[in-house]
Amino acid sequence: MKRRALVTGGSGAIGAAICRKLAGDGFEVIVHGNSNLEGAHRLAAEIGSASAIAFDVTDAAASRAALEALVEHEPIQVLVNNAGIHDDAAFPGMSREQWRRVIDVSLEGFFNVTQPLVLPMIRTRWGRIVSVTSITAQIGNRGQVNYAAAKGALHAASRSLARELGSRGVTVNCVAPGLIDTPMSAGAFDAAMIERMVPLQRMGRPEDVAAAVAFLAGDGAGYITGQVVPVNGGMR
Repeated sequence: MKRRALVTGGSGAIGAAICRKLAGDGFEVIVHGNSNLEGAHRLAAEIGSASAIAFDVTDAAASRAALEALVEHEPIQVLVNNAGIHDDAAFPGMSREQWRRVIDVSLEGFFNVTQPLVLPMIRTRWGRIVSVTSITAQIGNRGQVNYAAAKGALHAASRSLARELGSRGVTVNCVAPGLIDTPMSAGAFDAAMIERMVPLQRMGRPEDVAAAVAFLAGDGAGYITGQVVPVNGGMR
């Protein structure tokens, strides 16, 4: 029987690359979307051995209801917490709503999605939880205090959860991308800026992130837990 993998934010550029890679590695993939359920269905149809689901990760009750139904008969053994948003502003002018929205999607979403799946996962004595974070959590970035706080909190939460779940055969890690070439980042960085910031002198591809996530989701990464894996072309 195939292991099942849920990818939140699976209809976005990085999420879609992760879904394709996990499906290629033999997982039965569940593509999560929220406002873009149509895109999640299209991706699931493209992949083949996949399905789509939609719920708002910031809504605890809706998340739990959707996930409990999903694991009623068999567990999710790989969870990729990829859902996240930007809402950038210089801190003195940042609204409380901007702060809360970014924290809610990344951090509250981590709790709302991960917590209902943990007990079914540990009963199988094998599981992988991977959260996609950001280099911003490690080195900071102007205008992204909210985003850095949210992603940095995921690093801390993942290290602690790794200690709780290690004896149950479940690993917990993060993948922290740097500059990744997606529609969201299009036009944000010129060639000179990229050469100056990135030792490899190019932006990463969604597939670069997907490769790291897929490695951590596989059997070969069974002795890696509580870690933050950078995918950033050598940025510091």
